[in-house]
Amino acid sequence: MKILFIVPGSGDSFYCGNCFRDSLQANALRRAGHDVVIMPLYLPLKDKAFRADTPLFFPAVSLYVSQKFLKGKSMPGWLEKVLNSDWSLGVAASFSGSTSSKGLEDMTLSMINGDGAVFMKHVKTLIDWIKNHEQPDVIHLSSSLVIGIAKMIKKEVNIPLVCSLQDEELWINALGKDAGAAWKGIGENMKYIDRFVASSEFYRTAMLERFPLAGRIEVVYPGPDTAKYASAHYPDDPTLGFFYRMNEPDGLDILAKAFVAMKQSGQIPRLRLRIGGGFSGADRAFLRKVRRILHPYCEDVDWRDTYSLSEHAAFYRETTAVCVPVTFNEGVGIYVCEAYAAGRPVVEPATGSFPEITANGGVLYSENNSRHLAEAIIRLFTTDGLWDECRRNAVHLSQTRYNAVVQAENLYRIYADARRFCSANNKKS
Repeated sequence: MKILFIVPGSGDSFYCGNCFRDSLQANALRRAGHDVVIMPLYLPLKDKAFRADTPLFFPAVSLYVSQKFLKGKSMPGWLEKVLNSDWSLGVAASFSGSTSSKGLEDMTLSMINGDGAVFMKHVKTLIDWIKNHEQPDVIHLSSSLVIGIAKMIKKEVNIPLVCSLQDEELWINALGKDAGAAWKGIGENMKYIDRFVASSEFYRTAMLERFPLAGRIEVVYPGPDTAKYASAHYPDDPTLGFFYRMNEPDGLDILAKAFVAMKQSGQIPRLRLRIGGGFSGADRAFLRKVRRILHPYCEDVDWRDTYSLSEHAAFYRETTAVCVPVTFNEGVGIYVCEAYAAGRPVVEPATGSFPEITANGGVLYSENNSRHLAEAIIRLFTTDGLWDECRRNAVHLSQTRYNAVVQAENLYRIYADARRFCSANNKKS
């Protein structure tokens, strides 16, 4: 089967949950023998582990300038060329933030609603590319935040469409007064999608509560390539790992305070902390704050300042347990699935999808603050047999639920179903 993935880029400078999910899905499908074409939106995909197969569409800088300052008027060709240069897009990528829509209200609503002169210009270019190349069997949109594209695809080429749902509220809620219009636009354009895919039962339920008429929403758990992650070797010293974007919503400061408290208590001798996952320019002030918190024990902290998709597996092998205490109800903790692939238990807040995703491979705690987190970590490391029990359960979950083979099989089933559904609708019309 030939699948076209349309994926908004985040700049490749930090661990973006949606971006990494797309990478896992595409690579799993390719290993299963399918023909996968990656089409990037907004920013280039430069990581060698997840590269684009088409030109960049809806380039971020010229799109933003057109929406914000030109109000849909045509842009001089020389200016568009400058704004879409590698240098301009590189600068935009360094300041991009996957959880901040401030200042991008008009662009967001246009991409959701599928309207406006600027949108129509760019979507025509995208659809012309599809028409002039071998057309895919299925098109998979990475997010409902670009669902306006689905409306135009259905009108022009009528290829079966699948759309992923994951953590849209992080972006939409930051729109302020425009949030309601964004949710309404998604709801109105859901009719152009043949099948939806959520990353957990938790998020599936949340979306059905918001959109009761959404139709079928299937659950496909993230599936790391277990062969890359699996390791029976653990660090000599107990080592906590944080691997996600290093920002405040993902709770790095909560973990930092918990780590300092545990070092002061001495209940886990030789405890170390390993931090990775990258960051954007918007996170620098926050990271200075975290470094100040950790300063008394900085010799026991390993920072990984660079980030790439190829570093994921190696990072987990240098940990004993993983903790990313996010401060919102996350649709899926993909790092939990990665940790399990490496045989590492996790400690997570009992919020969002974590009770479902963590299952019996780790320890949950509430409330999500540094004191309760420290208590949970201490319990994992000091309760006789608990760490090893969680480790065994984590490996089992990786083998049966969170792996690339299961993920590819489930996606193929959904794609085949979407094609049947689309074909049946065509016959009715």
